[in-house]
Amino acid sequence: MSDAIRVSVPATTANLGVGYDCLGLALDLSADFTFEPSDTLEVVGCEERFRGPDNLVWTTYERTMRELGREASPLRIDIDSPIPLSGGLGSSAACVVAGVLAATNMAGVDREEALDIATAVEGHPDNVAPALLGGLVSSFVTATGETVSTRYDVSDRLRFVAMAPSYEVRTDEARKAVPTEVPTTTAIWQMGRIVACVTALVRGDADLLAKAEDDRLHEPYRRPLIADYEGLRTASLDAGASAFLISGSGSTMIAVCDGAPCADAVARAATVSVDGIWCRDLSASGSGAVVESL
Repeated sequence: MSDAIRVSVPATTANLGVGYDCLGLALDLSADFTFEPSDTLEVVGCEERFRGPDNLVWTTYERTMRELGREASPLRIDIDSPIPLSGGLGSSAACVVAGVLAATNMAGVDREEALDIATAVEGHPDNVAPALLGGLVSSFVTATGETVSTRYDVSDRLRFVAMAPSYEVRTDEARKAVPTEVPTTTAIWQMGRIVACVTALVRGDADLLAKAEDDRLHEPYRRPLIADYEGLRTASLDAGASAFLISGSGSTMIAVCDGAPCADAVARAATVSVDGIWCRDLSASGSGAVVESL
């Protein structure tokens, strides 16, 4: 890398209830990553435990450069991220996307190839796809390893109140809690709702969303891992939220609200319900990650 660049990556929420491992949404909360040439690797701006050569941004950059047949020269990486580390808003996906885009930007690679690389690093596309493309994204991976994503714009009347407790739910534990096989009736239940969920988000139809958001694949098994789930769900729905969802595998939760006044009421109810909870009223972001020269 001959010049300094900044990569801005939006936070994301995956699954959106019934879209388990398929749907993801970019939110208007962004992490900034600055990459500058350096004589030695230096990672700053993050917690001390993430400042070594195993930093996810650096290891992703290094892996991507290797796959592109390039040498990964040392960098100074400055991380400025407001995304909670407790999990559920795509903090790791943001790091992966930043590392991939820093490398592919240098190599002149397009976003489609960058998405395939990011999916391979992250293991699934539900967070990295909206982080790269913006908006609401439905994704799947073909038998040959190609990531296919369909993007939608979400109605600006919907608000997404994110609630992140201080504790973490480890992704591997959350995945172990989910059954590996389900009855056909459960699959039918889910398929009958996922298109309605996407339609409701695009149209801003809060009533349809409330009817569609009744997941049976993963949320019933993950709720017990989040100590504050039931209390926050009750508080949010009583305050007018249309739907209450686990964001990704948790511990962050999302209340979907019809309009800003409802979102304000839900945010107030959440902060009263759980002391010290991180709570933000967010909107969907139509913009994915952005790379700019400095």
